[in-house]
Amino acid sequence: MADHAKILAAAVGDIHGEARPGQQAMAESVAEAFDDGVHLLVQAGTGTGKSLGYLAPALARCVGEGERVVIATATLALQAQLAHKDIPTALDAVEEVTGKRPKAAILKGRTNYACLYRSRQGSDLDQDSLLGSEALADAAATGKGDDVSRLGAEVLALREWVEEEAERGGLADRDDAPTHTARGWSQVSIPSRECLGVAACPFGAECFVEASREEARDAQLVVTNHALLAINAMHGGTALPEHSSLIIDEAHELVSRITTAATDELTPSLVERVARRALTWLDDDLATDFLDQADVLREALDESELTRITEASSPLPYAAAQLRDVSRKAVSALGKVTDDNERVQAASAAKEIFDVAERIAKLAEADVVWVTQSDIMGRAAYVAPLNVAGLLRNQVFAETTTVLTSATLSLGGTFEPAAAAVGLRAADRIEQGAEPSDEFAWRGLDVGSPFDYGRQGILYVAKRLPPPGRDGMNEATLAEIAQLIWAAEGRTLGLFASRRAAEQAAEYCRRELPKQTILCQGDAQLSELTRRFTAEPETVLFGTMSLWQGVDVPGETCQLVIIDKIPFPRPDDPLMQARKKAVDDAGGNGFMSVAATHAALLLAQGAGRLIRRSEDRGVVAMLDPRLVTARYGSFLKASLPEFWMTTDGDIAVQALRRLRGQE
Repeated sequence: MADHAKILAAAVGDIHGEARPGQQAMAESVAEAFDDGVHLLVQAGTGTGKSLGYLAPALARCVGEGERVVIATATLALQAQLAHKDIPTALDAVEEVTGKRPKAAILKGRTNYACLYRSRQGSDLDQDSLLGSEALADAAATGKGDDVSRLGAEVLALREWVEEEAERGGLADRDDAPTHTARGWSQVSIPSRECLGVAACPFGAECFVEASREEARDAQLVVTNHALLAINAMHGGTALPEHSSLIIDEAHELVSRITTAATDELTPSLVERVARRALTWLDDDLATDFLDQADVLREALDESELTRITEASSPLPYAAAQLRDVSRKAVSALGKVTDDNERVQAASAAKEIFDVAERIAKLAEADVVWVTQSDIMGRAAYVAPLNVAGLLRNQVFAETTTVLTSATLSLGGTFEPAAAAVGLRAADRIEQGAEPSDEFAWRGLDVGSPFDYGRQGILYVAKRLPPPGRDGMNEATLAEIAQLIWAAEGRTLGLFASRRAAEQAAEYCRRELPKQTILCQGDAQLSELTRRFTAEPETVLFGTMSLWQGVDVPGETCQLVIIDKIPFPRPDDPLMQARKKAVDDAGGNGFMSVAATHAALLLAQGAGRLIRRSEDRGVVAMLDPRLVTARYGSFLKASLPEFWMTTDGDIAVQALRRLRGQE
């Protein structure tokens, strides 16, 4: 038996688990991918135990070959789960099998660690107070302090904690910090662009970020996130230590996370803030000109349509070009002195304004520029990459053998859509046992799930309902929702394509089912709503995209998942529409490649909320008849778990009633 198989068996035994064929097949395929250098897309359904499925071969590689393996997750939450649960279990198993214990480290982006320079040299919010942080916190908690004193208490507590971390040689990781707001954390952390660098910073020898990177360089297994992987790809491999293999968990979110990391924003308030920060070191004319650019940008945004900007003669690119030229002069003037740290940071902030303005002014074919508006922030300009496939292909797959894994990678019954989105072409795919032709060769593997979806769940498609329209939910659909919730006696997670639809359904069900507790996203913090939903089985929770992927509630609390409509991208989403058009222009099918693939992924994630363990039973109710009437419906259905399907609403109601012992 190979070491990875022995390690997996030992780890499963240590947690008193049972051998799972899918988990074993996954570990075998990951080990093979490392050996032959072929990229691997592996779909591991809920309940497979995929973390140990890739950790066992990864750690076997670390021990046997002395190589470093990087794991990239979508969220800091999964990083924490790996760090505190799965990796210690796997390391114990490695030591048990090999007698060796590799080092593991967690590596996050710069702003997740406190900055000693910002903490020690920042503004003294507490300068007028004779109280310590505990007294200020007490005053804030009892409502005796104003907003400034509350923030002051928060920052004082954070600064005290930062000093404790420095004294004990810790990393000052945000996850370990005292309770704080984003505003409070900004007083003790620093954006990457404004970092002075180890050599110039007076506290460089104690830098927490450098300490975390040093730990990563000393480790054989490094766990990071998609955002830092994106930064590493965009900046020539400088963010992560050298590694021979890469595992991307939650890979269904990779494109979205990489896109977010490569997206820039520009607002008048940001320009004004950076300009004011630079005033001290600019001559009067340049300072005035820099400040005036905020108004120039504001006017251009006001004159722009809330959509994609494609014409160079439009107000926004013209204003961005002016801002680019002025900010370039400001960067040049600020950069003439390098021994004033505040000035160096102001220059870095101005350089960031220059970079974004230049990118918007270019209107490059590889970018999408658009304007949005919000009630709180007003108008803003955004620029994002048209796609990230080229970046991933050239800077990730060309450099490192990569395994991508998720519960939802096979869309429409094939891996090709997910592969294409990350830069792996259909022509690059090879079959099991075939020799790779180049560095982009890849294989796909679906190890299934230990769940018997056909026995545990029903997919009910409400074929009799009218297709969803743009004018809100119709009466028949609302009545269907109420009847299903009545049959389930609560125990329902409602996934809606819009906040408006969720609120409309909640209002209707509260009226029709007055004895039922109906919670709706926006009623309270999402964490509080999900806590109540988990703790109170008869509760109903309605929400939007935050719930499609982020809720894990096994057991009778969730026996009915309602999906109001197929979650196609919004028709006013400039980036998705631009990607669709680009595929159409290249002779492909933009609707299927972009819109249907996006919908299939979300549907698979949403329907996957129902069955989280082998004892779970229930119904997924799809209230959009297009799943069975439209030509693309078969593609979408092929992306869902293999539930037993019906279009008869009475069967769904009867099944829910039986679960409650009513029939």
